[in-house]
Amino acid sequence: MYKVHFENRFIVLSSEPERLQKYSLFHKFSATDELYRLIAEFQTDKSISSLNVYGTDIQHLWKIFRIYFTEVGAAGGLVKHASGKYLFIEKKGKLDLPKGHIETDEEPEACALREVNEECGISGHKIIKQITPSYHTYSWEGISYLKKTHWFLMQYDGEMIAQPQLDEGITRVVWLYPDELNTIKKDAWLSLMDLINVTILR
Repeated sequence: MYKVHFENRFIVLSSEPERLQKYSLFHKFSATDELYRLIAEFQTDKSISSLNVYGTDIQHLWKIFRIYFTEVGAAGGLVKHASGKYLFIEKKGKLDLPKGHIETDEEPEACALREVNEECGISGHKIIKQITPSYHTYSWEGISYLKKTHWFLMQYDGEMIAQPQLDEGITRVVWLYPDELNTIKKDAWLSLMDLINVTILR
């Protein structure tokens, strides 16, 4: 199963109809042009909050879905402090995790470590393991992009610095305990809450 975020809306691709949650629309994949028409409609019609597209060959469906977009890569970190707190940033009024585009010839791990340092001002953080990637879309100058973000769980034992990278539009850096995370739902992207639910709150 693949979940792709369109800001706080999403499309789920699955091999069978996904019945664990409610969707605005269900669609059985049969033809590429029909799928692309549906994606275009979903992009423009913000009243459609969610869509489940299903097909027996999920890998083929995922490949066809991705061809619609220009693909880009990013990486970021979920940083856990020795105190048990986790690191978050605020950007455009929403809580998020530090992340950024992968540069030419840069490995995702190196990108994630660099972005955490640049966006939050900490150093000495180390990767523990890779966690589930996320996908989201955006449009720029008439081009639709599909961004895959490689996520890494990191550990950090130093000072809980809060130095946001202001020139990147980051307005706040905050450290939160797991039991505080349910309170941030209204201020966080749906994709962030998905990541929190499978890594911290499960």
